[in-house]
Amino acid sequence: MTVAPEKTRVLIVDDSAAMRALLNKLLSHDPAIEVVGMAPEPHAAREMIKSLNPDVVTLDIEMPGMDGLSFLERIMRLRPMPVVMCSTLTARGTESTIEAMRLGAVDCIAKPSGNPLEIAQDGALLRKIVKAAARSSVRRTASPPAPVNVAQGTLRDVVIAVGASTGGVEALFSIIGALPPDCPPVLVVQHMPAAFTGSFATRLDKAARVQVLEAQHGMNLRRGTVYLAPGGGQHMELLGGTSGQIKLVAGDTVSGHRPSVDVLFRSVARLGSRAVGVILTGMGSDGALGLKAMRDAGARTLGQNRETCVVYGMPRSALEAGAVEKEFSLSAMPEAILGACRR
Repeated sequence: MTVAPEKTRVLIVDDSAAMRALLNKLLSHDPAIEVVGMAPEPHAAREMIKSLNPDVVTLDIEMPGMDGLSFLERIMRLRPMPVVMCSTLTARGTESTIEAMRLGAVDCIAKPSGNPLEIAQDGALLRKIVKAAARSSVRRTASPPAPVNVAQGTLRDVVIAVGASTGGVEALFSIIGALPPDCPPVLVVQHMPAAFTGSFATRLDKAARVQVLEAQHGMNLRRGTVYLAPGGGQHMELLGGTSGQIKLVAGDTVSGHRPSVDVLFRSVARLGSRAVGVILTGMGSDGALGLKAMRDAGARTLGQNRETCVVYGMPRSALEAGAVEKEFSLSAMPEAILGACRR
């Protein structure tokens, strides 16, 4: 007798009755997802979480009584569970969503909108994210990262390339926030909607001792600077050596993504031993083949360990491909990266 797989049980929290109805309709298209409740504001949601014990909560940001960020902070402090932010694509909305993911939200998605085809595409992405969130590992909000002190002149002339997806926002806050001002240039691909990467770069910049920029075509690499690939329509590559230029190129998705971690890693692999590759939490396998190319070329390659990943997908794929030299916990990763950069 075949046992039916358990459904992912979802609680929708949004102050708009129309949006609650739309999210319910889109999620219910998947027989593996069950919407167990819908709440118009956080106080009602709190009681539903207690009584319904959902696997995943989708959470709006601007609501009456208590805003979504305050509610999320309480969830992650008192009862950590997978939360997916469902945000409007406004400047205020994107900044708040980045803060939500820093606090521990698993992922973010823009509220479905547009014509029927666009709404259907948004729904497919929402269902994918919700099911991935149900398999994720969440913990209580971590303490701010401790800066890593490095003696001047001890870091080699290298380029650090980093790839992340689901759970990567929180991980990048932890890692980038700990890097010293004289850190070698860092190139980052984080899977997220195009509307969010500019706000993410700004928030990272405020929290770090290094400068964090949303990458632009033709930028020259500088020490003490992190370059975040813009979300959406272009891949990010490195041209030249450790003081080379950033190239943003249009193209098809690679490993299911654009920008793709694999594309970045393959371009950095040309530096050989003058590169360090880092693969962080995320679903899927983007980055595994590119990191293998880096390791085969002589680069140092590091992976985030299973215990501290929100989703142990990308690091596991890279480890199984023989691309990862050694795994580290999230708290140990900044020192591991700098150790790989030392002479």
